[in-house]
Amino acid sequence: MARVFAALSLVSLLSFACQARPSLVKPRLEENGQVFVYLQSLSPEADRLAFRLEGISAVRGDGSAVPVSLHLEEVLGKEMKRDRILASGELPPGQYLGFSFRVKDATLRGEEGPSALPVADENPMTSIPFSIARKKAQVISLGFRYRESLPDGIRFAPLFSAEIPGKLATGLIGLVTSRGGNTVTVFDKLTGKVVAVVPTGNSPAGMALNTALRRAYVAISGDDALETIDLLGSDVIHRGALTIGDRPEELALTPDGKTLLTANTGSNTVSVVDAATLSEIRKIQVGSGPQSILVDRAGRRAYVFNTLSNTISVLDLGALAVAATVATDSGPVRGEFNRAGNRLYVLHGYSPYLSVFDATTLSILRRVYVGTGGMALKVDPRTDLIYLARRGTGEVAIYDPFSFLPIDSYRTGSDASYLTIDGEGNNLFVVSSGTNEVSAIHLVGKAKAMEVEVAGDPFRVTMMGER
Repeated sequence: MARVFAALSLVSLLSFACQARPSLVKPRLEENGQVFVYLQSLSPEADRLAFRLEGISAVRGDGSAVPVSLHLEEVLGKEMKRDRILASGELPPGQYLGFSFRVKDATLRGEEGPSALPVADENPMTSIPFSIARKKAQVISLGFRYRESLPDGIRFAPLFSAEIPGKLATGLIGLVTSRGGNTVTVFDKLTGKVVAVVPTGNSPAGMALNTALRRAYVAISGDDALETIDLLGSDVIHRGALTIGDRPEELALTPDGKTLLTANTGSNTVSVVDAATLSEIRKIQVGSGPQSILVDRAGRRAYVFNTLSNTISVLDLGALAVAATVATDSGPVRGEFNRAGNRLYVLHGYSPYLSVFDATTLSILRRVYVGTGGMALKVDPRTDLIYLARRGTGEVAIYDPFSFLPIDSYRTGSDASYLTIDGEGNNLFVVSSGTNEVSAIHLVGKAKAMEVEVAGDPFRVTMMGER
């Protein structure tokens, strides 16, 4: 009986781990639009200042105010060294004049400590004409004007400059799906500045990028659907339905850009989808709990990592059928090829070993002890260095591809749920599962290159120039 209970407990744990996380905020947009207000990093002269906001409202063309939700109630000048989300919210479609602010209190630190500043009675307004359209989002970037906010050095009334970010050069585009926000955030992959937010269906998850067509494909897990985003217009241009209950989590695009493959955790299937029309061509039954999918560079095989059945389903993409089923250690979560494409590395959530398979014969060549709780894996195709993250460590470990010994690590502070590499910037991008941030770390020197804050529960990141 004890053995039966232990087995059931393990299955329950694995099932919980592979369930699609529900949207943490609200359903997708219907009649309203959205606004996202980002506060730029503060200048060094504001290091001594701290203030708390009571509220922020968007001012309509008729002078009426529509409150939006504060994300950052307390602004500490010495800590504001990167862009942060100040506020966001749904707004009725129409024309707007800017934003008004309600200040709770403010302090200025002197030699003897912080002193309270009198706060102006009136609600200061920042002018920035913008429009809100149904089911669309607008990003506003604010720059804090320190000297104008303290005109006589003793009274405080926050004043900001405001702008609508311009479009990015195509090669600089980065994208993050946010399950809690039902959005895809578009950012500059070098600076981290957010330039656009694209509202999507419920619980957007995995992404695949077609760089030639400048299209991003997104798995809409909560709606059992796929969406296509035009990178030039930062807009959803097409939507295709899958079967109710499929719950697509991950996407892979074949090298010719014609076919999408979705790992459907709800139905234990892979959908073969025409990338141009988002229509399903075929559905292939795979193992239990397919969590991720990997296509080889020739576009002949796809490898589906089935977390609950402890198997890899190998798909023949010519025949559109399962060619082989390979047993693995407990809870395979993700796989990566080495630079030559002849080795397949598999990370497990419930086994302490990284498995190394021959990609042709599918025979196991080696098991490398890395510790339990595997979450994210990336192999650098330039160096063959292996980057992996485990639950509860707050770091990304780096393994030598020849000795398979750990040679270094990056401290991330929170657990990394996904890793990828920008080949042009030579940066490792890290999605942090416990925060609303995506960070980039220089592969050489290990310094943090930038951070992007998103609306909620980031899931996947991709960018032009990804390797």
